[in-house]
Amino acid sequence: MKRAMDVAEWKEFPKRAKAAKKQGLVRGIGLGTYVEVCGTMGEETAQVRLDPNGEVTILIGTQSSGQGHQTAYAQIVAEQFGIAPERVHIHQGDTDEIPTGLGTGGSSSIPSGGVSVERATRTLGTNLKDIAADVLETGAGDLEFSDGAIRVVGTDRTVAFADLAKRADPSKLSASSTFSSADGTYPNGTHVAEVEIDPATGVIHVVNYVIVDDFGVTLNPLLLEGQVHGGTMQGIGQALMEQAVYDSADGQLVTGTFMDYALPRAADGPSIKFETHNVPCTTNPLGVKGAGEAGAIGSCPAVVNAIIDGLWREYRIGHIDMPATAERVWMAIEKSRSQHRL
Repeated sequence: MKRAMDVAEWKEFPKRAKAAKKQGLVRGIGLGTYVEVCGTMGEETAQVRLDPNGEVTILIGTQSSGQGHQTAYAQIVAEQFGIAPERVHIHQGDTDEIPTGLGTGGSSSIPSGGVSVERATRTLGTNLKDIAADVLETGAGDLEFSDGAIRVVGTDRTVAFADLAKRADPSKLSASSTFSSADGTYPNGTHVAEVEIDPATGVIHVVNYVIVDDFGVTLNPLLLEGQVHGGTMQGIGQALMEQAVYDSADGQLVTGTFMDYALPRAADGPSIKFETHNVPCTTNPLGVKGAGEAGAIGSCPAVVNAIIDGLWREYRIGHIDMPATAERVWMAIEKSRSQHRL
């Protein structure tokens, strides 16, 4: 929270609010801090196998829908085996090959599936070193993974993965692992939002946005930041514009298409300053914490708190329902003005 407030230049906000007021605008600043529990869906099994061409395939029951699981899982294998992530292939959702799986949800795929992949990879690695030790006539402890091969440490004596696949018993070329967390992971963080309100129209612009999160060990910082950006925009949309409207007479959903239901677009969002202050998770063997919902959790209260901060300072408005649309904000300001005139 302290870091987020520093990055947002919280102490300098009164100067910015004063400058905005000279332009006929109202500025507000607010924050939302959160801690969530996630990663508790249950058992997840992963199978990791060496293919005949020397590449690696992961079979797992999680199901990616844009979160980047393929990249994250591939990184886990690639790091242990010293190969390019492009040589790791992910199979998900095929019930002919994968008998069990939880799908995805609750920020559980990487905290559960990632551990299963890491452990299965480690077991497969032990098998491959045992096979390579016979081929290279050395002890398994003298071997290391290097660029799609196994090498005797300190020498140029190697055996390629593809050669191992031809020599080995097929049962030794795959390994499985199942993991279920006894406790959840606890990601946490702070969002700081700064808004500018036009009292003549009720229109709100988010002019400054800062996030500092703790997600434990990070597998891919770029994927993580993108996921947080997406969740944050969802929360901003909920705070400012998204609303399900039903006909009062027959209960029919009126906002049934994107012609009627307002979603935030790029122009509706701010430039987001994102940082992590990561502490490895103590309840997860990889040290990772879930991140899927974090952006949406922190953004709604931060934005609404910023709106109320500005409205309270200028008009003594202490509450407004989401979504804080331009119409709703303008009506609240006009009501406050009329009450004070009376």
